[in-house]
Amino acid sequence: MPAELDAVRLDKWLWAARFFKTRTLAAEAIAGGKVHVNNQRAKPGKDVKPGMVLSISKSGYQWDITVVAVTHQRRAAKDAELLYEETPESREKRQKQIIEQREKREFFDFGSDHKPNKKDRRLIHRFKQQDF
Repeated sequence: MPAELDAVRLDKWLWAARFFKTRTLAAEAIAGGKVHVNNQRAKPGKDVKPGMVLSISKSGYQWDITVVAVTHQRRAAKDAELLYEETPESREKRQKQIIEQREKREFFDFGSDHKPNKKDRRLIHRFKQQDF
């Protein structure tokens, strides 16, 4: 067994910590400026060490975390949560966003997803032909 790692690539760490499904997606997010290390843009090959502060933007959500441990293997989600500590402000903000999105979804009327029948089509055509 290898000794405890002191650093690992940023894209590999994000994949192992389960922020992204693949290393390729992690590398694309890093290159796209969605991941900052110590408030600076980084490259996928940047070494991540315990104590570093990461800011991750994904799907409209923001994580502000501190790296606690590094690993090169992807483990279960419970184990992945042990690799970092999230700031309380970040967690609270994200939870508020999730609640707001749920409320918006509840009030939004998706309507009936049906195709217009013959009568509906006639009404639509009549409406379109009217001069205002």
